[in-house]
Amino acid sequence: MLTIRLLTAVLGLALHGGLHAAPAFTLASTDMAEGKMMTASQVFHGFGCTGANLAPQLSWSGAPAGTRSYAITVYDPDAPTGSGWWHWSVFNLPATIHSVAGGATAASLPAGAVQARNDFGDSAFGGACPPAGDQPHRYQVTVWALKVDKLPLDQHASGALVGYLLNANVLGKAQLTGLYGR
Repeated sequence: MLTIRLLTAVLGLALHGGLHAAPAFTLASTDMAEGKMMTASQVFHGFGCTGANLAPQLSWSGAPAGTRSYAITVYDPDAPTGSGWWHWSVFNLPATIHSVAGGATAASLPAGAVQARNDFGDSAFGGACPPAGDQPHRYQVTVWALKVDKLPLDQHASGALVGYLLNANVLGKAQLTGLYGR
């Protein structure tokens, strides 16, 4: 009987505006849009691609309570590798940071931020470069709100290892998916 009364009270509050949802954790970019083709600015320069190889501008808001740091990943699940392709992993971004500038590099990221090794073999952003003739690939840009101040990794960590620790420490994620094909 108590359960029914409690459920009725909660539903009543929800219907009459007494319960407020937490703000949504959202990600935006001036350089890319959800579900749209990316420009040459975010395309790799090499492997037959001739883009500018610039990380996209990103800004986020509405992180979950308790967020102590952020990470950013860019991942292509459509790469013909059997395990996708890690284009960028940045972690140990302070919780006070809510954006990164377009073209971000180690020099322009906040002190203490670490860029792990991408699948091109660099500890930096590596742009889109799917095989010629493939359907457009999806490039999942994710900002991770984390419950820890720092991940115990360095710039030599693989995308898979970074992903493992991100999933172990995540409070919330915000994502944009851009497309690119050639």
